[in-house]
Amino acid sequence: MKPKQTDHLPYYSYYIDLVEQDEIVDALVEGKKWVSAFIKSVPDSEAEYAYTDKKWTVKQVLNHMIDTERILCYRALCFARGEKQLLPAFDENTYAANANLKNTDFNLLCEEFVAVREASVLLFKQLGAKELQIKGTTGLGDVTVLSIGYMMCGHALHHIKVIQERYLP
Repeated sequence: MKPKQTDHLPYYSYYIDLVEQDEIVDALVEGKKWVSAFIKSVPDSEAEYAYTDKKWTVKQVLNHMIDTERILCYRALCFARGEKQLLPAFDENTYAANANLKNTDFNLLCEEFVAVREASVLLFKQLGAKELQIKGTTGLGDVTVLSIGYMMCGHALHHIKVIQERYLP
């Protein structure tokens, strides 16, 4: 079951609406297959391409997807385990600026995405209905564990669509 509007921050809705599956584990598994297949189809020659000045390269976008999934999965784990402390927001531009990707192979980033997503799948497989409905507080507001899972899926799909439309027309 997809999260209700009251389970998350308003800006999560865009990402959640991109996800077709009604069950979170199915969404994570299908997303892993779809995203990894797409990444593997991107020519190595396009990895360093940015469609305009001051935009991330394809490689940076993929790294951003990985960083974000790690952070969101950590938040889901924290809230599912009863964490009551506020978890801070993060500045994706700072993360991107400090990621040393010069010697990072594009295929390695693809493997890393698959590994990080598999860790997310395994976490969500062991969460029950009760844990999925637990709400926690981030620097941007309250959100349920289930909403975080759908956000992870939709976030990756969003960025793949951006790559398709703006980087590889």
